[in-house]
Amino acid sequence: MALDELKAAIPDFAKDLKLNLGSVIGNSDLPQQQLWGTVLACAIASRSPKVLAELEPEARANLKPEAYQAAKSAAAIMAMNNVFYRTRHLLSDPEYGTMRAGLRMNVIGNPGVEKVDFELWSLAVSAINGCGQCLDSHEQVLRKAGVDRETIQEAVKIAAVVQAVGVTLDAEAVLAE
Repeated sequence: MALDELKAAIPDFAKDLKLNLGSVIGNSDLPQQQLWGTVLACAIASRSPKVLAELEPEARANLKPEAYQAAKSAAAIMAMNNVFYRTRHLLSDPEYGTMRAGLRMNVIGNPGVEKVDFELWSLAVSAINGCGQCLDSHEQVLRKAGVDRETIQEAVKIAAVVQAVGVTLDAEAVLAE
């Protein structure tokens, strides 16, 4: 099982990450599609080749093909949107916030899966990428759709742990050279 291999690769100094990885994935209350879509989107967003290589096969095995593609789409579109909207928010000139984005984002309107799932994955990726405006936007859509705070927090916990594992393993790989 790739999850076990990934946990085994985590060094002893990061034992909390190993425990948390097993917990947020292995003991999640999220439905399978939400869980594994979140895991896949976050593994992509982590930019860690090791994390993606280990988690992708399980995600693929646990997702229908359309959900697998949608999770990848969430990671892709949010890679763009998080940079764009975070930058607009951080610039001190409020005029940028009134300008038309002019970027295609069709997948958000038609992701190929339940809108709630795609929004959850987008929120998790936005947490990794640190875009407060996107986090607020996706959280509001989820809450209006009846998603509880516990579910949203569960996705953010997955994002936090997957990102931390990626950072740790990538650093260890560099230090071992």
